[in-house]
Amino acid sequence: MAGDYATSGASVESGATAAADERGAAGAFGIAWQFARDHWLRIGVISALLLIPCFWHHEIEADDLGSHLYNAWLVQLIHRGELPGLWIAHPWTNVLFDYTLSGFGAIFGLHAGEKIAVSVAVLVFFWGAFAMIAAATWRAPWLVAPCAALAAYGWTFEMGFFNYYLSLGLAFFGVAIFWRGARWDRLALAAIAPLALLANPLGVMWLAAACAYIWLAESTERWLHALWFALAAGALFTVPRFLGAFYDIDPATKPFYFFNGADQAVLFGMRYRIVEYGLIAFALIAITVDWALRRRERGTWIQQAWAHYAIPAQLYALAIFSAWIMPGAVQVHAEAASASLLTERFTTVSAVLACCLLGAMRPRKWHLAATVAIAALFFAFLWQDTGRINRMESQIVQLVDKLPPGQRVTGSILEPDPTRVLIQHILDRACIGRCFSYGNYEPGSLDFRVRARLGNPYVLADYDEATSTEGGDYVVRQRDLPVYQIYECGDESEKLCIAALRAGEKNNAMADVP
Repeated sequence: MAGDYATSGASVESGATAAADERGAAGAFGIAWQFARDHWLRIGVISALLLIPCFWHHEIEADDLGSHLYNAWLVQLIHRGELPGLWIAHPWTNVLFDYTLSGFGAIFGLHAGEKIAVSVAVLVFFWGAFAMIAAATWRAPWLVAPCAALAAYGWTFEMGFFNYYLSLGLAFFGVAIFWRGARWDRLALAAIAPLALLANPLGVMWLAAACAYIWLAESTERWLHALWFALAAGALFTVPRFLGAFYDIDPATKPFYFFNGADQAVLFGMRYRIVEYGLIAFALIAITVDWALRRRERGTWIQQAWAHYAIPAQLYALAIFSAWIMPGAVQVHAEAASASLLTERFTTVSAVLACCLLGAMRPRKWHLAATVAIAALFFAFLWQDTGRINRMESQIVQLVDKLPPGQRVTGSILEPDPTRVLIQHILDRACIGRCFSYGNYEPGSLDFRVRARLGNPYVLADYDEATSTEGGDYVVRQRDLPVYQIYECGDESEKLCIAALRAGEKNNAMADVP
């Protein structure tokens, strides 16, 4: 939200004063409009570069995205009355991306609609993060933009959690407006919060908590920050105890230091650790150098450093604490899917808050060189791995094209152990217009729009049964026939085959036969 304030030297320290004066005169939206006018070319170039991963392969590989698109196709068929036994519900949350996907799909077709909807989500997330970093640091964070781009295509994106992803992007915009906007600017939160809630409740929860903490920290003396931090940490500590009293919860599966934000860069194998360690090393070295250089200067360097680092550092520390203390999953309703992978999801916030800390540094050219090099390595790995998954999806398309139209198909397409990203929903997208993904989890989860009656011929309506097909543990019944299975075959994990299933066998039994 702040302008391109304080790019070097002493102008950094005057940035807050200049920005405050400008905010008072023009308001946050006036500043944002002026910023866009002044930097429209740079914004356009960055946006175009940012969207390259959405178009570098025929399909966007982000696991749950395949399921979202497949169910958008089912919605079209349901509207036409072609799928008796399936109907459309209207949940109050977790559906904004699905509505966006259906809207663009209806106008441009599902394939183009998917590209547009994901591109919109990426731009909302990245520029929301950019705005929040600018609000935290009083300057446009051009030199750490590569880190924000990496976060935009991190673990949350690759898992395809696009409703949560959109919710966070909107929440970042909301925090930026609350943090640096005038009172009337903050009325925009009345529009942002409902949209974010329609996407996912977690983004709205974080928006409310972050705004409350920022308000307390900035409206009181600095010595009270320790009190607010302790109270916030204490409140976070009670949350899992409260949830455990009413719901079934599962603990997080990783130590707290794993969820530092850099883990968002760890995707399809151990080589991504190079990127993670590179990010951590850069952050530690750059922040240490920044503090050392500030210390050499005359004047109130502690106050200057405090003004730039204090609140971002507190929010980041609370995010790390949240990842440590919060449950990994919460079963809210016995009949529905649990809210899972919560700690992994929340590190998206940690990653952006880490960018706020990096943005607090005095910008130096070597910062840009380092972040560009780290991001380039990350995107090179990502291009290779998503290309491999694209080739696997093309195989599935070729396999199901050989079947009679409208057949039921299941799949258990598992990545090797080192990966943190799933890929099984490439089957869902491959089935669009060709077959029915019999084990698709969305109808049984009760979290999305498409719902199914038991015994319908298109999808397993029971969530546990549907998800058991993904691991190859579903026992085929006579009423399921005919049904086919996509499975990994041959010596290479990329090789896929298809076979008809028989009643009484597990759906992936043929994969165990040499």
